[in-house]
Amino acid sequence: MSHELPTGLSPAVLPWLETNIAGAVAPFSFTVIAGGHSNLTYGVVDAKGNRYVLRRPPLGHVLASAHDMAREHRIISALSKSNVPVASALGFCDDPAVNDSPFYVMAFVDGHVIRDTDTASRLLTVPARRQASESIVDTMAAIHAVDLAAVGLDTLGKHEGYIARQLKRWYGQWNAQKTRELPGVDRVHDELMKRIPDQGPATIVHGDYRLDNCMVDDAGNVVAVLDWEICTLGDPLADLGLLMVYWTGPGDEESAWAGAQTALEGFYDRRDLATRYAQVSGRDISNIDFYVAFAFWKLACILEGVYARYLGGALGERSSEELEPFNQQVVAAAAKAEATLERLA
Repeated sequence: MSHELPTGLSPAVLPWLETNIAGAVAPFSFTVIAGGHSNLTYGVVDAKGNRYVLRRPPLGHVLASAHDMAREHRIISALSKSNVPVASALGFCDDPAVNDSPFYVMAFVDGHVIRDTDTASRLLTVPARRQASESIVDTMAAIHAVDLAAVGLDTLGKHEGYIARQLKRWYGQWNAQKTRELPGVDRVHDELMKRIPDQGPATIVHGDYRLDNCMVDDAGNVVAVLDWEICTLGDPLADLGLLMVYWTGPGDEESAWAGAQTALEGFYDRRDLATRYAQVSGRDISNIDFYVAFAFWKLACILEGVYARYLGGALGERSSEELEPFNQQVVAAAAKAEATLERLA
């Protein structure tokens, strides 16, 4: 922690914290928890040792909808009235005289973010890995069970047509950013459009639900769900399909996603996740392969955007050989999407 202000925060933030965050006492020290292309996250400690987390949009951001601090603050504030574990929202500021961008402050949650195999092996016992598998599913079911009207989130987004809107959005992104032709992406898009299942009542959809977007305790229980920036209303099975794409259990085939922290003994396999979700939520998952195919296709579109930015110099000078693994992830995700769709034929 440093008493120097990190990039992205102005000196006026300091008196704002003391005035607007109950119990906060200067001086404050800061550390950068997460930066880059997504929202910036800072750890804050006050003179009494109280810990907070501050979030603001990325530097130089231009898309208001993509990094909307007021919306994120609204979501976690609302969910604190539900059974979903989230950090408590403590304050929001959109005054440009305080900072160049809006920001919000939430309570610090003590827990682990499991980003890699080494961390999972070191911090979670075999029983804790099993508990983490069950807790991530149960928590997702709790997200999807939130009474939208009761917590004030029934106007968060459109209720109908989630998959069609997502297909349109991400196909537009693909066509705007693609670095080469990949006919599989086009074929899967067209086939998914023909096969969209009936959605049913809209629920909260996290949109990027995976183990490393949650915090777990030593026993494996999810103690906070993080990164609500693309949360909206829609089809809950889209979250399940995406979780299964991000997740590689010890008995699973390798995914197109590079993360493998769930491949250790004790973690569930993908189908175990889906079975538990069906049991806990009571939802019919007979169409799950559609949602898995959609998730692989969406992942290909997302990763192509990352690859395109890297080719454009976002990482500085890199050779095409150094960036080839990103290209291969895109190709693999598109192939997995097509292979999954074939099972539906």
